[in-house]
Amino acid sequence: MNVHLQQILDNPLAAAAIVGNLIIIESLLSVDNAAVLATMVGDLPKEQRQKALRYGIIGAYVFRGVCLLFASFLINFWYLKPLGGLYLLYLCYQQFRPKGRSADDDAADAPDKGKSWLYRRTLGAFGQFWATVALIELMDLAFSIDNVFAVVAFTDNLILVCVGVFIGILAMRLVAQAFVLLMARYPFLETSAFLVIGILGLKLLLSLFEHFQPAHPVSVFLESHAADVGLTALTVLMFLVPLASSLLFNVPRHQRLP
Repeated sequence: MNVHLQQILDNPLAAAAIVGNLIIIESLLSVDNAAVLATMVGDLPKEQRQKALRYGIIGAYVFRGVCLLFASFLINFWYLKPLGGLYLLYLCYQQFRPKGRSADDDAADAPDKGKSWLYRRTLGAFGQFWATVALIELMDLAFSIDNVFAVVAFTDNLILVCVGVFIGILAMRLVAQAFVLLMARYPFLETSAFLVIGILGLKLLLSLFEHFQPAHPVSVFLESHAADVGLTALTVLMFLVPLASSLLFNVPRHQRLP
């Protein structure tokens, strides 16, 4: 039997824990990705925006499939785990760092299509719509590498890697929208989500210690299935506890949407 499948059958709870964590990571990354793509089509005529985004979704499917072909190669590099951990901690830092920014500052950070060599070269030849689509496909490639890297950093089980990439594809289309709506009503869940990202990033960063001190009791515990299940239980509670408190006592406060 395939060794990766055997690992899942031997430890189904640990596999479910990994998938649960991948859902959180992929959904949050997809929210960011979707926000960037929505910004990029903002200057198109209204009737062309959804069409451009549809091409972007198709590109996301294709590029994630291509990146998946390289996943079996990438999982052989142990240092991807601590690098992935640093990346998740960076996302957490970006969320919680003091902003002190105005709306004009945020607008300045939006993707400037005019600065893209690809956009400038395709604009004259194919027009604004297809130049935007070409730039979206380039962003899709970057996002695909980004998401597959995060999945590979989290597990070396190729079946779970495939599941994680598939979740990423679904998240681009479905889960990201649900996350946006959920966080609009319960804004505090965004804080919970990024705290979870920070915890997962710290776990991946500790794999550096595991690599050089494999026999240490801390390393043995971190590699155990109990640690994986416990981590997922903790991440779930970080969402459920404030959500239940908000629903029962309105602390923290939630928005009453029409």
